[in-house]
Amino acid sequence: MPDPLNVLFVSAEAEPLVKVGGLGDVAGSLPRALRSLPLNDAGGRAIDVRLVIPFHSVITHRLPDLQLIGNFQVPHPSGPIPARVFMTTINQMPVYLIEGPPILSGTTVYSTNPIEDGEKYIFFSLASLELATRLDWKPDILHFNDWHTAIAAYELANRRKTSSSYARIKSVLSIHNLPFMGGGAETVVRSFGIPPATDDRLPVWARSFPLPLGLLAADHIIAVSPTYAQEILAPEFGCGLQDFLKTRSDCISGILNGIDEKGWDPSTDTALAGNFSVSELDQRLINKKSLLEEFQLPYSPNIPLLIMIGRIDNQKGMDLAIEGLRMVTDQPWQAILLGTGDPLLESAARSLEVELPDRVRAAIRFDLLLSHRMYAGGDMLLMPSRYEPCGLAQMIAMRYGCVPVARETGGLKDTIRDNREPGGGNGYLFKEASPAAFTVALLRALAMYPNRPAWQAMQIRGMTQDFSWKQSARAYAEIYLNLQEREPC
Repeated sequence: MPDPLNVLFVSAEAEPLVKVGGLGDVAGSLPRALRSLPLNDAGGRAIDVRLVIPFHSVITHRLPDLQLIGNFQVPHPSGPIPARVFMTTINQMPVYLIEGPPILSGTTVYSTNPIEDGEKYIFFSLASLELATRLDWKPDILHFNDWHTAIAAYELANRRKTSSSYARIKSVLSIHNLPFMGGGAETVVRSFGIPPATDDRLPVWARSFPLPLGLLAADHIIAVSPTYAQEILAPEFGCGLQDFLKTRSDCISGILNGIDEKGWDPSTDTALAGNFSVSELDQRLINKKSLLEEFQLPYSPNIPLLIMIGRIDNQKGMDLAIEGLRMVTDQPWQAILLGTGDPLLESAARSLEVELPDRVRAAIRFDLLLSHRMYAGGDMLLMPSRYEPCGLAQMIAMRYGCVPVARETGGLKDTIRDNREPGGGNGYLFKEASPAAFTVALLRALAMYPNRPAWQAMQIRGMTQDFSWKQSARAYAEIYLNLQEREPC
């Protein structure tokens, strides 16, 4: 049997140890899915994926069987910085945690100070490179994620030129959210002695930003949906890097994220008032009634409940939803909005509740268990995102029988079929990022809702889609294997 393909998956966060956003979901699920791939789905080779994350202070109490496995120094022009590596096992997967002064100095996973985050994540990135050559287990692939670890792809390319320890290691860099490039950390990059890029393809302003440097040097780039992989090549979504990214288009793939189908299963979800499945959709109403009672809103079978879950910011289109809802107050609906973020948009959500106290509730907080209850009790999920690299909420919502109303962008376009399509769809899409376009799609959904047979058919189409990681894991494995068989792009 061929030797396993060894992959070290490098991430700022990973569930179940620490999760702030969608990256935590991906890093917690994708490595496990890759390890579970049958041999015939991975070119006849086992994929031995291991995870490395920073040893954030918020996760120190959640680690079983923790072992200190090594100490080393991370080079720095002002003097080496000590690093310690711990190891634990989660779901039979080895997990490494890196500790050092820049990581210990932080009290949160991410801060609002770009210098503080720069020092933490540049240190972590370089420490991950050191770790890769110090383990008895030798990685063939280093898989980096977003700006927090991208500088390691750039430094790996530099070290391959002079060190045999790194010569055979290939790199993959995933883009989960292109606008977050590590801006403000340029001085930290320079302070670690990492030279700026000299490649004329990169804009001058980007030549010391962590993410652009990683995108320049990575052997392969993965965007987290096929549509987003195309969108970043255009000015609207390319964030000033579109012309550079076009020069690397042969090395860019789009692979849709999956969801943890065991963690998000309405038939077994312990957070719900009542469990249900696609064959017993009538039981779903228990959750709607319970949720409306929780928020002191009246229940009526003829009034659809709209939900919006996630970060409250400009990207997610909360302002479009709020203005759009104001435009359709002549229609029957209720709405619950959950999330935190931009204080101005939080205030706007509260103001909508004050304006429409008989139909709107704004839960301005992070509440994972409430999100489960909302997916199970809501009739429609609002996702008017200005851009959405992949999005998980729409996949979770459909699994729970909640129909998405979303902008046709990124992963939303890849996962939602508009109900006007032949054979029926599983949601409603609109193109223009405006309240007016959003309301047109919403009005189509509101008009369909009273037609219970047609609505249930749409729910069933959504609930029976395969949003697991299995198919995506096969696509990642194919990229890893191809990297082993060819020269980098």
